[in-house]
Amino acid sequence: MTNPWAGEVVVHLDGAPHVCKLTLGSLAELEDGLEEGSLVDLVQRFECGKFRARDVLALVLAGLRGGGWSGNAEDLRTVEISGGPAEAARAAAQMLARAFSQPESRI
Repeated sequence: MTNPWAGEVVVHLDGAPHVCKLTLGSLAELEDGLEEGSLVDLVQRFECGKFRARDVLALVLAGLRGGGWSGNAEDLRTVEISGGPAEAARAAAQMLARAFSQPESRI
């Protein structure tokens, strides 16, 4: 079970649930790995619906790492995310929203 008040989102990899959370450390890793722009640029791409598959993959990976998962990008490329790309994008957007909102406004 996830705690949205703590910014958590669940993602199912090969059918197994994993808690994702964008921590400061995982956000720093994410920012280092962005091919262009900053975290603000990434948030804007999601807000405008102009995100790319690599943005979704990077966010899901950062969230998984923040939740304690020890895998890497190559591991993530070889698993099935339940719900496919649409669910991965939804989870990524939800992680961003929860990471940058006040606790009382999270759902």
